[in-house]
Amino acid sequence: MVDFRPFRAWRPRTHLAAEVAAVPYDVVDTAEARALASGKPRSLLHVTRPDIDLPDGASLYSDAAYASAQRAFAALLDDGTLAQDTDPGFYVYAQQMGDHRQVGVVGVAAAADYRAGHIKKHEHTRPTKEDDRKRHIEAVRAHLGPVFTAFRPRSDLAALIAQISAGAPEVSVRGHDEVLHSVWPVFEPVMVAALQRAFETVPDLYIADGHHRAAAAARVAEGAPPSDPRARFLAVAFPADALRILPYNRVVADLGGRRAADLLAALEASFQIEPLTEAVPPEGPRVFTMCLCGTWHRLTLKPGAAPSAADPVARLDVSVLQSLVLGPLLGIGDPRTDERIDFVGGIRGLGELTRRAGATGVAFALYPTSLDDLMAIADAGEVMPPKSTWFEPKLRSGLVISRF
Repeated sequence: MVDFRPFRAWRPRTHLAAEVAAVPYDVVDTAEARALASGKPRSLLHVTRPDIDLPDGASLYSDAAYASAQRAFAALLDDGTLAQDTDPGFYVYAQQMGDHRQVGVVGVAAAADYRAGHIKKHEHTRPTKEDDRKRHIEAVRAHLGPVFTAFRPRSDLAALIAQISAGAPEVSVRGHDEVLHSVWPVFEPVMVAALQRAFETVPDLYIADGHHRAAAAARVAEGAPPSDPRARFLAVAFPADALRILPYNRVVADLGGRRAADLLAALEASFQIEPLTEAVPPEGPRVFTMCLCGTWHRLTLKPGAAPSAADPVARLDVSVLQSLVLGPLLGIGDPRTDERIDFVGGIRGLGELTRRAGATGVAFALYPTSLDDLMAIADAGEVMPPKSTWFEPKLRSGLVISRF
């Protein structure tokens, strides 16, 4: 069972929340972060992307970057932009993107649960990024962006979340992407206790996004007793049925020396191929749509062409595409390192695939990976292929912060 607790958060003063709140550090590059933080000296991007305040070309992993992050965070504390809540509490957090709304609970998770496998992962982490997050956390002595987790739906938590979020939120911030982020602090002792009791019967949390942050937080906690604030890290837990996964599509810069007609002929061994008059997304699993040198096609997997459905990793559409197409037909042996392949989040649309494939490349639109598959793989102790899921909307950093 997971140990998910209330805490005394540091938060921006209500009238400053919109200026402080920031996109996750890893979804923007230096130029994009500078543009978003322009004219906003209190933006948390000055802390999470300290390279924006360093000379062009400065490394995000340099000593100067961590020192800059430390100074920028100290400034937010010193001038009163951030203040600590008097009482420990949970924080109900809602995101509204168009017609889609997802509501979860922010608390602090136990690093011991991560080490014990009750906070489950489905991706490998890269040592360089993990080291970076550890250094950043230690430099500012805080967890600035929550690890994004999910739990299997439960009626008791659903009822509590619905009750708390029925009223007006204390804070609402609309991002540059028009996503509305709302926060309801929960300090009333009876409600805090009810939420904590409910989480005590949740067997596992599943990391949706934030694998490097979770791994780094567990390293920061090494040697800390359970009562030490370092033993916990900031997390938000959503019911899995509330979340939306978009596809993570693939683009290959060239055809690996093949002609387009030859690639189509080779694909016929595993797929039924239909020409399309326009770009359309796949309508279900085991179906792909492909932009080949500017022309779209639907690829439907033939019976028996894919690996056994008993293997939770091999049955993923991203695995099927890699094993039947990207590897043998296009020569993409390792998608983690091959510079010929690019990954495009589904939020960018099919027009982006057409643009990137151009007249000489090929792009594949995939059906989104399901939360059930993600959880099955995590339960089996397996990992997904790289770039298997794209969660949208993205969390905002800075609305709720934990310090140690």
